Amino acid sequence: MSGSLVIRRFAPLALALMSGCESGSGRAPTLPTDSMVANPATPGSLSSFVEDRARALAGQPYRAPAAGALPELADLDYDAYRSIRFRPEAALWSDAGLFRIQLFHPGFIFDEPVRIHVVDDEVRELPFDPGLFNYEGPAAALADRLAESTESSNPGASSPGWSGFRVHFPLNDSDRMDEVVVFQGASYFRLVGPGQVYGLSSRGLAVDVASGREEEFPDFREFWLVRPAPDARTLVFHALLDAPSVTGAYRFELEPGTDTELRVDARLFARTDVGKLGVAPLSSMFLFDGTLADAFDDFRAGVHDSDGLLMRTRRGEWIWRPLGNGRGLQVTSLRDVDPRGFGLAQRARDFRDYLDLEARYHERPSEWVEVHEDERWGGGGVELLEIPTASEFNDNVAAYWVPDEPMRAGEERRYRYTLATFGARLDDQTLAQVERTRVGRNALPGEVDAGPEAARRFVVDFRGGPLDGLAPDAPVRAVVETLAGTISDVRARALPDPGGWRATFALEPDGERPADMRLRIELDGADGTSTTLSETWTYVWYPGQRP
Repeated sequence: MSGSLVIRRFAPLALALMSGCESGSGRAPTLPTDSMVANPATPGSLSSFVEDRARALAGQPYRAPAAGALPELADLDYDAYRSIRFRPEAALWSDAGLFRIQLFHPGFIFDEPVRIHVVDDEVRELPFDPGLFNYEGPAAALADRLAESTESSNPGASSPGWSGFRVHFPLNDSDRMDEVVVFQGASYFRLVGPGQVYGLSSRGLAVDVASGREEEFPDFREFWLVRPAPDARTLVFHALLDAPSVTGAYRFELEPGTDTELRVDARLFARTDVGKLGVAPLSSMFLFDGTLADAFDDFRAGVHDSDGLLMRTRRGEWIWRPLGNGRGLQVTSLRDVDPRGFGLAQRARDFRDYLDLEARYHERPSEWVEVHEDERWGGGGVELLEIPTASEFNDNVAAYWVPDEPMRAGEERRYRYTLATFGARLDDQTLAQVERTRVGRNALPGEVDAGPEAARRFVVDFRGGPLDGLAPDAPVRAVVETLAGTISDVRARALPDPGGWRATFALEPDGERPADMRLRIELDGADGTSTTLSETWTYVWYPGQRP
């Protein structure tokens, strides 16, 4: 596994996407532009049309997307690309309704043409039009060259295409249109909810992440945007996905609201045997929090887009695993059969957790993958990938579902789930949540006989849910398990702040074996039974390395 998943994050918005995607010259062309002529799409047949296209594509040899026709576009640097701005008055559907679509210009690292179609009474492709953009500053000289290219009388002239789109909706104020989702770069997209700013990213599919094979980066090659009714609060669109080993037909249903939801129906078709399938992948950044603050020469108290992985198992257990940085590349898996959901969360939502006025990390969204109730994904695991980084401009965290059953050439699969933004807590999660995790040597400062240096003291604070209103002397106890090492001195005590309890314990590692630990707090009943009060904290401690 190389560092291929590390994503260069160009602020703001859509530029904060994958720059490691394959690009360049010397490639075979993509599907010919007349590939739909024999069986054109109609509004009523769109779902089956895209599905048939993906199925047919899987039966053909893979052809990598060609770079754009104009070298001037690929030669644009970051500043020049940012100087090209879509004219808001030219947005699709600006005449009526709650949704607006703005299109992204090709160029810079986004040099693979994406075809975009609009669906209303008919299905029609949107040709690239430089008149929809303002070319300012270092990009000003490009305007005439593009106009000349698009007006060429040469019937064989290749269109630059688009590089993606973004959707606007009155998310925070009925009188103002706000961005709610952006699609640009490979199969990456980002969602934002009310009062939030862009943070973590989603992907259509991940293939061979953290495996012995070279990672694939599937592309959304085409989109079909269905014009909604004037009073509609839901936007439907479709996408065609392509990669060396798999193709896909995606149907999206976007519904902004208290939380932004994106319902996904993905039909996948294996062109070849798929090495490792990553379903509903999320990518994020974690540099440091209070656990690692002393390792960074930074005035801020924390720097991250997400601070933990959350999972809900089929039997209803909520699992929380804090994110880390600096232990070396780590891949762990939370196992289950037919999971109910998982996500990456940003629980620390107070400005004082970061002290950053520009990045506004306290306003970054959490995102939840809710598996549809009637869906059965079988056995597998939510895999968490953590890549060491010294920069907040790299996405170094990914989470995705990996099924146990390999996907073979010619096989078809369907995955349905809903992506939803949220803040610190999901409505369905009523148990106490982990508020903070701290790790240090299991010794007092200046202690002469402090015991083994490798011994660790873990402190985990829980808050909320059934802890609210619980008496400080309630019979609460911590339950700790580990797969390696020895646990001792387990305690549970009420915190001074209402609704908070602290669980602490000591770990003596077993040599160099990683200690995979689980912790929860329970309330003992008078009848000898116990009630679970919290989610399950999980953590892997690697002896000899930083937290």
